[in-house]
Amino acid sequence: MSDFEEIINTRRSIREYQDKEVSDEDILKILKAGMQAPGSRLGAEPWEFVVVKNKETLAKLGEIKPRVTNAPVAIVLVANIERAFYKLVWQQDMGAAAENMLLEAVNLGLGALWNGVAPEEERMKAIGEIIGIDDITQTKPYCIITIGYPAEGWENKFMDKFDEERIHYEKY
Repeated sequence: MSDFEEIINTRRSIREYQDKEVSDEDILKILKAGMQAPGSRLGAEPWEFVVVKNKETLAKLGEIKPRVTNAPVAIVLVANIERAFYKLVWQQDMGAAAENMLLEAVNLGLGALWNGVAPEEERMKAIGEIIGIDDITQTKPYCIITIGYPAEGWENKFMDKFDEERIHYEKY
């Protein structure tokens, strides 16, 4: 199995973390991975990122998304709709960025969890207010990715999810 296959096959949703800081260097690598994602059109990628390490801010985010509270770091993925080429598919662009970030976390020996925010308007607004977005019309919180070193029992490991019955050729 190649390193890439191992990363894809062992990535899991890590919901508990060690009380250990994630380096700024690793955070930057994860952000760069997000920005390498394919978008609907080159140069029109809508993603922006808010890195949160402050425990008080993490706790406020955790009131809305409880798994955020005890993470060493959280990254809020924000869609800038004005930069999106196709205004109606921004969530697809953001999903590609999020998945790249989750995979890079595994590559770095970290764990991560995708915490959904969009499309629930009330949740998007509440998260936006915490990170300084007053109006979610054109700048929309999409998800929060928590990152850290997995706690005992929460490591990234292979779980076979392959199901041949879900594969169709030529027609459904």
